[in-house]
Amino acid sequence: MRRLFYERRAIFIPLAILGVTAVVTLVGFVVMGLWNQLLPPILHVSTITFWQAIGIFVLCKILFGFGGGGRRGGGNWKRRRMEERFNAMTPEEKEKFKEQMRHRCGWGRWDSEAWDNKANYTREAPGTPE
Repeated sequence: MRRLFYERRAIFIPLAILGVTAVVTLVGFVVMGLWNQLLPPILHVSTITFWQAIGIFVLCKILFGFGGGGRRGGGNWKRRRMEERFNAMTPEEKEKFKEQMRHRCGWGRWDSEAWDNKANYTREAPGTPE
């Protein structure tokens, strides 16, 4: 496999550069087209050029992230990590954690059935009859 990559490296690198350039160009034209068709009539702003569209796209990626989710399951990694930690706790640790969450949040969401059975969590106000 390594040998195949090194033999075909002269083809792979230019194709990768060409692919990235094509995607950036397409995104630039899409951003420019959407901006120039939607925002001047709605917000009365001026139209933008291709390079300004690329700059807006890069700025949005910096501010809002590069999308860590997707098919590989990166979307709910915090939730999965918390579930793994909770499942690894002893019953005493689980009860202590639930009590801390009841104290912090004040909601009926931290009932033992909801955590142990992974049922739908309900947000009931404190003191409401069940």
